[in-house]
Amino acid sequence: MLSAKPWKADAIIRLGLSVIVCIFAGSLFLSVQHFVSARTKASPTLFVAASVAALGCLTVALILISKPWPFENFSRRLMTWVVCAYSGLFLGMWVQRLSGVSAADTSIWRVVVASLSFQGAGLILVARFLREHQINWGEAFGFTNRRGKAMLLGALVALIFLPLGWGLQQTSALVMTHLPHFKLEPQEQLPVHVLRVSMSWAGRITLGATAILLAPVAEEILFRGILYPAIKQAGFPRLALWGTTLLFAAVHMNMVTFVPLAVLALVLTALYERTNNLLAPITAHAVFNALNFLTLFLIQKTGAA
Repeated sequence: MLSAKPWKADAIIRLGLSVIVCIFAGSLFLSVQHFVSARTKASPTLFVAASVAALGCLTVALILISKPWPFENFSRRLMTWVVCAYSGLFLGMWVQRLSGVSAADTSIWRVVVASLSFQGAGLILVARFLREHQINWGEAFGFTNRRGKAMLLGALVALIFLPLGWGLQQTSALVMTHLPHFKLEPQEQLPVHVLRVSMSWAGRITLGATAILLAPVAEEILFRGILYPAIKQAGFPRLALWGTTLLFAAVHMNMVTFVPLAVLALVLTALYERTNNLLAPITAHAVFNALNFLTLFLIQKTGAA
């Protein structure tokens, strides 16, 4: 049975908004990097001015939600945050257009920056979140509750779920291509595509570390460790289960993997409930990603042989 958590609603909202701001900042960084490395027709002065303004707005927005807002200043702070956040967003979109960076960019650099601005920044922000609640990582997520048993159970669940996940993915791809009125072309996930076309060991190791180490830890802490118990304890257990499940599948932004990831999220939530130790779903998530990564690498190596 999952133990009660002391999460405050306003702290969770500020954590979520902070992660979104960091994702915007990551996109801005990619635009700057592309502008520096590529030759574009945009004025360097205009580009630098827009980039600095966008970064400044996002930084102020991040600082504003770093601490709780006093009730007497709530309206003024909210309005200031909205102005800064949206100004940073729209300026960032302008910077992206000036840089000429394309959404079709499939470089390893893009995957790394996207992961650091979401999962990497998320872990840093969670550390601040825990300090605000005056609780350590072990107490917050049950890391000391039968650690070995939790990790072993997580690994076994991943091994059992893997063929089911593959089957669901294949079925989703088949359904997408045979819809009577809405035929959709299945698209690879960006990290999968980058691994498939990457020929350097440095790139493969980077992608592997991101998929196997960083992503499972950050995503499980954010979705299962914080968001799920908060909504459940507010009196909405079904919303907690299905809301976090659908959100987890949606953030990966791929139609083919939506159903298998949603089912995986249900399994991971059940693991957390059973063990009261977030290491169980973290291990299951990491092993699942590792096996998929290894399988894709072996297929790629066999095809190149």
